[in-house]
Amino acid sequence: MPKKTGSRIPRRTLEEVRVLALSAYDRGMTVDEVCFAFEVGRSTFFGWLKLRKENGPEALQVKMPPGPQQKLDEKQMGQLWRWIAGNDPRQLQFDFALWTREMVRQLITREFGVEYTPQAVGKLMHRIGLSPQRPLTRAWQQNSEAVRRWKAEEYPEIRKEAQVEGASIYFADEASVRTDYHTGTTWAPVGQTPIVRGTGDRKSINMMSAINAQGKVHFWLLENQNVNSAVFIEYCKKLMNDVPGKIYLIVDGHPSHKSKDTKKFVESTDGRLKLFLLPPYSPELNPDEWVWKNVKHDHVGRKAARTLDEMRAGIKKAFIRLVEGPDLVRAFFRSPDLAYIGVR
Repeated sequence: MPKKTGSRIPRRTLEEVRVLALSAYDRGMTVDEVCFAFEVGRSTFFGWLKLRKENGPEALQVKMPPGPQQKLDEKQMGQLWRWIAGNDPRQLQFDFALWTREMVRQLITREFGVEYTPQAVGKLMHRIGLSPQRPLTRAWQQNSEAVRRWKAEEYPEIRKEAQVEGASIYFADEASVRTDYHTGTTWAPVGQTPIVRGTGDRKSINMMSAINAQGKVHFWLLENQNVNSAVFIEYCKKLMNDVPGKIYLIVDGHPSHKSKDTKKFVESTDGRLKLFLLPPYSPELNPDEWVWKNVKHDHVGRKAARTLDEMRAGIKKAFIRLVEGPDLVRAFFRSPDLAYIGVR
């Protein structure tokens, strides 16, 4: 008797093979002949005989293992990819702006009439080339055309002019931090929420800073003062005192940056200082935003300051670290949103 090949029977045809093999045996083929013809082992075949004898012919049916099956065809999966990759969920009548597996499951059921478990949806997302990622947030009021012009036309012109004039380009911004501001996590026994002692006082410190692509940092801390035109002008004077030569200062559209008093002051500098405004609702275009992420979130927020003096000391320490670490500041400019600045 020739040796059987030993190749494995595909699960989707196993039921058919069982029925045909037993039918051939019933018609008079020997066990060895059946095993050779259908490429199955003797023990396997005898197992089928026993299964049929004890449980009847229906026991030969193959039950597919539980778990996700690929229920969408290629065209449907392509459409699903376009919906998820190209749309805000709210455009497809969902309440939330971030896709979840449950929302995708509902979308598939609604649009294709196909049911998936949340676990199967996760595997389907990976199959079509999607993965869960932390999104970047953009204001809905942002004018995409204004952003495009800033990146492609306005800033390159500012940079070119600064090179001709020998001016330094700085990006500036303001922020504040309160004593009850906390960030980060800590370790604790499972089921026991940890307590870190801070302060219940809600006192704040306002901060102003400016950075350039060479890694230089300039900062000023204010207490009990909101940033208005007078405060912004005072900061500009400090910046001009500490930075030699002409300064091209890029800021957002805060009222203090556009006021009549500010414009009058800038004109009085005879070109020593020039102000340029970023497109509205576009903080991602300002590398100085990374200063506040570093100072507030990565340092001060983790201190759980108990007094205003302790928080002030923490802020100064964080800024001094940036002043003494220009490589870190230069790294802020390597954010994908800041590629337009042209820093390598």
